[in-house]
Amino acid sequence: MTYDELLEEVESQGIDVFEMNIGKHKGLYADNTIAVSKDIKTTKEKVCVLAEELGHHHKTSGEILGKKNINKIKQEKMARNWGYEKLVGIVQLINAFEKGIRSKHDLAEYLNVTEKFLEQAIQHYKEKYGVHYKIDNYIIYFEPTLFIAKMF
Repeated sequence: MTYDELLEEVESQGIDVFEMNIGKHKGLYADNTIAVSKDIKTTKEKVCVLAEELGHHHKTSGEILGKKNINKIKQEKMARNWGYEKLVGIVQLINAFEKGIRSKHDLAEYLNVTEKFLEQAIQHYKEKYGVHYKIDNYIIYFEPTLFIAKMF
């Protein structure tokens, strides 16, 4: 999903998005408004930030800046996990496999995310499902490295 596609989806949900100077943060969400840092250089990183901030819209509430208490940390993780599943879905991984995409670099390119975001998404799935996940005729292994096998 491109930044423009996600931006269109976000705006169709009645959420305003602004690119602006927001200090040390890459993105912020409050009251149906998302701010994305103007300092982000690539649209790949912007789409990753926008997905996480949309996760805050769907999954968290209240002010969670500061991350000193466990509830704030949990809410941040929920928003990130939502973003991972939005941009790096299980079906999207299978579709990439079916197109012959095998390297993490190529997979990140195909999914239009940063390699760091992809690695974090894989870690999320490992935490959620364990070492592997079965769906339809596929097994997705999350360790020692991402590997997808088709069962016959």
